[in-house]
Amino acid sequence: MELDLLDVQFDLRNIKPRELEEAFEDPFAVRFLPDNERSDGASRFYALGRTVADRYLFLSFSTDGRTARVVAAREMTEVERKFYDRKYAEFR
Repeated sequence: MELDLLDVQFDLRNIKPRELEEAFEDPFAVRFLPDNERSDGASRFYALGRTVADRYLFLSFSTDGRTARVVAAREMTEVERKFYDRKYAEFR
């Protein structure tokens, strides 16, 4: 799936595009079901992922199945990180 980072509403100086790709492609990322159906056919998802440099990121993105458009990205909260770590431990 291609990652669309045009016209993002967050600062790409704090979170680099490569970090977004790494968190998005994290094989242990936790992805949540779409919040609701939209008229344009895209769905909005939420994901918890980790970068190669061990940075924990929360991502909100919409997708039409071919392209994922990142809507928001930030560091995980402590509760989200604990949830991710629990899920990660289940896979190891």
